[in-house]
Amino acid sequence: MTEAAETRRRPTGRPSASRILRVTGPLVEMEYTGGIAMYDLVAIGPAGLPGEVVAISGDVVTVQAYEYTGGIAPGQTALPQGRPLSVRLGPELLGGIFDGLLRPLADAGDWLLPGARAAAGERTWSFSPLVAQGEQVAEGQVLGEIRDAGPVPVKVLVPPGCRGTAEEIAVAGRYARDAAVAVVGGTEVTVGAVWPVRRPRPVRERVDSHDALSTGQRVIDLLFPVARGSTVAVPGGFGTGKTVLLQQIAKWCDADVIVYVGCGERGNEMADVITELSELQDPRTGGRLADRTVTIANTSNMPMMAREASVHTGMTVGEYFRDMGLDVVVIADSTSRWAEALREFASRTGALPAEEGYPAGLASAIAAFYERASAATTLGGDRGSVTVIGAVSPPGGDMTEPVTSHTERFVRCLWTLDRDLAYARHYPAVSWAGSFSRDVPVLAAGHRAGGDPAWARRRERVGAVLAEADRLADLVDLIGVAALPARERISVLAGRLVREGLLQQSALSERDAYCAPEKTAALADAVLAVADRCRELVDSDVPASSVEEIDFGPLLRARENTGLHDSAGVAACRDAMLARLEEMRS
Repeated sequence: MTEAAETRRRPTGRPSASRILRVTGPLVEMEYTGGIAMYDLVAIGPAGLPGEVVAISGDVVTVQAYEYTGGIAPGQTALPQGRPLSVRLGPELLGGIFDGLLRPLADAGDWLLPGARAAAGERTWSFSPLVAQGEQVAEGQVLGEIRDAGPVPVKVLVPPGCRGTAEEIAVAGRYARDAAVAVVGGTEVTVGAVWPVRRPRPVRERVDSHDALSTGQRVIDLLFPVARGSTVAVPGGFGTGKTVLLQQIAKWCDADVIVYVGCGERGNEMADVITELSELQDPRTGGRLADRTVTIANTSNMPMMAREASVHTGMTVGEYFRDMGLDVVVIADSTSRWAEALREFASRTGALPAEEGYPAGLASAIAAFYERASAATTLGGDRGSVTVIGAVSPPGGDMTEPVTSHTERFVRCLWTLDRDLAYARHYPAVSWAGSFSRDVPVLAAGHRAGGDPAWARRRERVGAVLAEADRLADLVDLIGVAALPARERISVLAGRLVREGLLQQSALSERDAYCAPEKTAALADAVLAVADRCRELVDSDVPASSVEEIDFGPLLRARENTGLHDSAGVAACRDAMLARLEEMRS
């Protein structure tokens, strides 16, 4: 787009209708009639298909349609809406299933018809005011609460940029989403809100978080933790367990709200995710997990450009709940399908291709998406966060392809799923050699302040045991473990104990699907203590073969034989194992 086009000023009043000049798949060219800006929403053709302005060149405006454009022909009209692509936010989000434009799918039938719009509906919610008429209120301040939308109370906030006297406040009662419940400084405030999906919602300030997001998965919480408001990429090839891992995090993480974005996934896989979420019990409330989950389902058979918008829609929903002082996790599965939509769109517009046909702005688009994650002080003074976890599906498991390599540059944590671990039935198949967490230094300080000063040392020791075992693995394959010196044989044994007794975790086990932080620490300490005792034995001339023949089953099964929070039970298993080892000295 030219500089002149960028600086065109929108005249007062709504832009006039334009004539469609050309239709090429999801791309529609129309006449420029004035008052149109980049990223404006356009209603295309008789059905009013939603589209977005992506280019303005001379007297021609290029629009990307978010629906199938069959039946749209040159000569028909397109009506600019004078505003960017926006979504309606409100209490109906919790527990709902929506498409990439946040239109509800629950009552859409077998197919969402082109041009369908989100109906306001007749549902009402119970609103309780928290300020009195005549009070001075600032932007982001809580005006009232809605407590019957789900397990998380939804707050009605003063919109950004609005402040002044609360001229009117509705009495307690039931109101629809579009009902005005307050007037602040001459501006009506409704139960719901409307926000452009590509514009980040403002905050007072972004802050550094020293609190870890507890996922209940030991390999993550111990080795590659993520701070609240941070970013994670989960690359992995087909069959490595990405979806199961993300479902486990959705179920067990200690966030207040989960936003699950199925971006370009297969319809049957998305159906399985929705069914699973609806059947899972929320460990926090005892109700359905889906009741505090917002599901955005934009499957591979849905319009390509709606897929591109879905990740921005999910992020906007996350920011909406963050502004209420809540901790939100946005799970995007997968960002590779989103990038493929960008590539397809770029090829249709004739953009110069870069690596593997992706647009030259791919890195910038990925960075802009992850940049919206944050821990922040909201406009109202509360603390909230949006943590983004994006799955990456590299074709053929190639971790050097553009989406994976660019994503690694911009995220704080990387949980790489290893094909060999998955094929060996080791789940979660998170590679300890190919993953990282840049949040470790700040989280170590948080653990010290929280009463666990040994966390950093424990993590370091577990990592050292795994690194040493990996170093010896090739030698073992060549010459066998029996040819190694005694201490190195114990290092190989210690690596097996860590892998099988600590890092491996069953999503199907009632006692092992989730692991509380105190149990994770107890298991790590137990495995390390047993490994240390084994080294002491071989140093005191006990044959390494005798140590290797001991049944370590009780230690390895401690993760499943003890309760979710049973650190005392793990300590008892450790003491029994140490006592048995001590008997070998005599």
